[in-house]
Amino acid sequence: MISTEHVIADTPFTVRRIVKWGQCDPAGVVYTVTFGEYVISTAELFYAHLMGQSPQRGKDQHDFGTPTRALSFDFQRSLRPDDQFDTIVTIGEIRNSTFEIVMTAINEALETVFIARLTPVCVFREERKSRPLPTFLREALEAYKARTQTV
Repeated sequence: MISTEHVIADTPFTVRRIVKWGQCDPAGVVYTVTFGEYVISTAELFYAHLMGQSPQRGKDQHDFGTPTRALSFDFQRSLRPDDQFDTIVTIGEIRNSTFEIVMTAINEALETVFIARLTPVCVFREERKSRPLPTFLREALEAYKARTQTV
């Protein structure tokens, strides 16, 4: 069996993915919306890594959610069926209730495919109102950022 998405490194956190045929348009390139799915999936895997448990259980336990406040892309190359690429996660700014996850996708030729910037906003689960980052999350993000700035 071939895995089309799996974590290959913890520092920096890296997800390897293989493009599936169904993720592409009739011209044979990845649909634009699929890149958003790649980014959200990578973010969920990253949250699981930070929390040491499934992201939704961890968020329930600590009463927070992370809806997207902003998402931007800088597309540099296209992807086609069966292309393999790695998405490397770094952390940008960490604010009171938001933080920035920067994802750089690299193809097998070590060329940048895209750079995505995802800014989640931390909210209380039930109220859906902004809240400060939970202490454990802030500490985990800061520790990860410190580790990866020297990699």
